[in-house]
Amino acid sequence: MKKIVIASSNKHKISEISTNIQPFFDTILSLSDFAEIGEIIEDGTTIQENSFIKSKASFNHTGLASVADDTILEVDFLNGEPGLFTARYAGKNATYKQNMNKLLKELNGVEDKMRTARFRTVISYVDGINDFYVEGILEGSILKNKKGSNGFGYDPIFFASEFGESLAQMDSSLKNNISHRGLAIKKFVSKISELNK
Repeated sequence: MKKIVIASSNKHKISEISTNIQPFFDTILSLSDFAEIGEIIEDGTTIQENSFIKSKASFNHTGLASVADDTILEVDFLNGEPGLFTARYAGKNATYKQNMNKLLKELNGVEDKMRTARFRTVISYVDGINDFYVEGILEGSILKNKKGSNGFGYDPIFFASEFGESLAQMDSSLKNNISHRGLAIKKFVSKISELNK
């Protein structure tokens, strides 16, 4: 019986990843099933390192294949910030709203053409034999005001240039298909299907 652990407690992430990898695993678990692991400290210096810190910690504890993702938002005008601090930009336990408000404040008065940004998601997989990672990137810009009510995180202020709307204005099936995480998940599924041949 093939089992995998999604090294996250974020319900949005777990749902998005598990929906796509369902065909390849009999049982999909998450960190919620292993409360004793506790908080995994992400102290890497790159997005890849932080993703692997989570998947390796999960694998080392459970002995089961583990997958983790890490996502950062890079704003060019802010020299790549919030970057590794994307999830805690406004402080350690900041809410999505607080993070968004801080970013909007940092970009106050900055003209549209200077607000370019991108989301990057890295998904890492560790099973002790076939460890690998894949990456998905979505280019866009930061809006001056929130638009839309779907999604989570920075979605209401991230304008996906190619699609002409914010991630929070998209219906979830389109967003899951074209987003940074969606693109990374597609690459991940492709790699997992190769390993299962």
